[in-house]
Amino acid sequence: MPPAPKSKILLQEAGALTLSECKYGIKLTHVNYMNKIRIAIAQINTIVGDLKGNTDKILHCIDQARERDADLVVFPELAITGYPPEDLLLKTHFIEQNIRSLREITAYTKDIIAVVGFANEHKGSAYNSAAILSNKKEVYVYNKMNLPNYGVFDEKRYFKSGSGNALIKTKDFSFVANICEDIWVQEVGREKELLDQAQFIVNISASPYCLGKVKERKKILTDKAKRYKAPIVYCNLIGGQDELIFDGRSAVFNKDGRPFADARAFEEDFLVIDLPLKQQNRPKKKEGITVINLDYKLKDNSSVMKPPKVKDLDRVEEVYSALTLGVRDYVIKNKFSKVMLGMSGGIDSALVACIAVDALGKANVLAISMPSMYSSKGTQGDAEKIARNLGIRFANVPINGILDSYLSELETHFSGMKPDVTEENLQARIRGNLLMAFSNKFGYLVLNTGNKSETSVGYCTLYGDMTGGFAVIKDVLKHLVYELARYKNKKEKKEIIPESVLTRPPSAELRPGQKDQDTLPPYDVLDEIIDLYIEKDMSFRDIANKVGNIDIVKKVLRMVDINEYKRRQAAPGIKITPHAFGRDRRMPITNKFNGGEL
Repeated sequence: MPPAPKSKILLQEAGALTLSECKYGIKLTHVNYMNKIRIAIAQINTIVGDLKGNTDKILHCIDQARERDADLVVFPELAITGYPPEDLLLKTHFIEQNIRSLREITAYTKDIIAVVGFANEHKGSAYNSAAILSNKKEVYVYNKMNLPNYGVFDEKRYFKSGSGNALIKTKDFSFVANICEDIWVQEVGREKELLDQAQFIVNISASPYCLGKVKERKKILTDKAKRYKAPIVYCNLIGGQDELIFDGRSAVFNKDGRPFADARAFEEDFLVIDLPLKQQNRPKKKEGITVINLDYKLKDNSSVMKPPKVKDLDRVEEVYSALTLGVRDYVIKNKFSKVMLGMSGGIDSALVACIAVDALGKANVLAISMPSMYSSKGTQGDAEKIARNLGIRFANVPINGILDSYLSELETHFSGMKPDVTEENLQARIRGNLLMAFSNKFGYLVLNTGNKSETSVGYCTLYGDMTGGFAVIKDVLKHLVYELARYKNKKEKKEIIPESVLTRPPSAELRPGQKDQDTLPPYDVLDEIIDLYIEKDMSFRDIANKVGNIDIVKKVLRMVDINEYKRRQAAPGIKITPHAFGRDRRMPITNKFNGGEL
């Protein structure tokens, strides 16, 4: 058998033993189990549409699993195609090529069982499927039965629901495999009877991250393990795909619903564990239940792979990790090598610069300061100081001369009219043009620095500060921006973002003495209203009763409603909340329903 293509997947041996430690004679713990199965969970970072690259990574992981004497290796949902492949699935040749990749993987499964996600085709319909492969044969193909069609999911657009499942039975053990949403729903009838007969359940998944999702996911898996009195082996995708972040956190739950083993969050991982098995019962012959007999015998492993310890992340660290992964994968997977951003000296651009450096390294980040006559010495100094603290390149491009040229050309047309937001927005648009000029000349990706509080109410300028190819903190409310900035300083144990940036009242600095709160309510009030209206879908009346200020609530809700046209033109950005703009919350631009009415 030829060696699998090399891959840079990070490998984690249970018991935290590295490969080099194993080579140099450190023995694994010896424990006698009546019956145990060695399972490898390949928590891999795939790229949508990269059928060859994804297949090479799968083959490499099968090699790694076989080297560790694993009996079973499990991959995420749609591992061959990447997730979500969206309208690529409407191309018949795309599905055909992914099936050819599955055949290549099948031929590589000597002396091991693999569960691999792929896009199946049968009688002209596409299915989201899991292939059970062993000894160079396709043992069984399960077609996902429960297709999510809410939030970021629209699987019913592409797939047909499967109609049943089967118990996979070997000489020593039996299991059932299903896919993501199948474990979230309340199964009935034959499906419940089938799952009750399995010694363990394998669930392959592509469950995207958002705040609160991890807790919800753990509860579901815990409850289902208790319900079936069988362990659940859960393999989740990891990586960034456009706006979506997949956090990994693959896991094994024992039959009592307690966590048995965990893979790392926001990183590729290769988790190998020995799972004790209860005694296998003879499958009950019931009408409608399919049993697939597989000629496979457990390997005789005298050593035991102990479950590793994985660090828990708190809420802010979790979000920071998600944003960092999102930037890294968007940039690398889209074949950019460097990024740039406008550095104002404010909190938003400071945080984005920190995330960019952590994602890509300081040599790959350029910050540009574009001061005007209204830019304070404090913000200009802080912009340069942040760049120096991060060790990134810094350029200063004043815009006064360009602004004067614009105003001179427009003077005749604007004769007799007082300066207003028009002149303010000119400054933002000049900056946007400068950023795009640098991007065109040097091939850098422009990172947008706008936060969710601003974009929610339209406190941003089209073709100005909304410029950029990727919006890093698009789904991050202002109060969380401050928490993330303080987390960065605490993590580094030094002041990367100066205290003056953290304490200075936010300002766009587009006119003398301007402050954000000249136009907006205090950010703590604004963020509360945005959370209630956008995340919780509450009505004006309920929000007003909770916040207590009818006029402010009415103003904010109107600002949210009338600025959908701006958000529709915004750069894609990382989703961290259940109701992110674009992927989740899809409001019509032409819309007369007024959220500010009683």
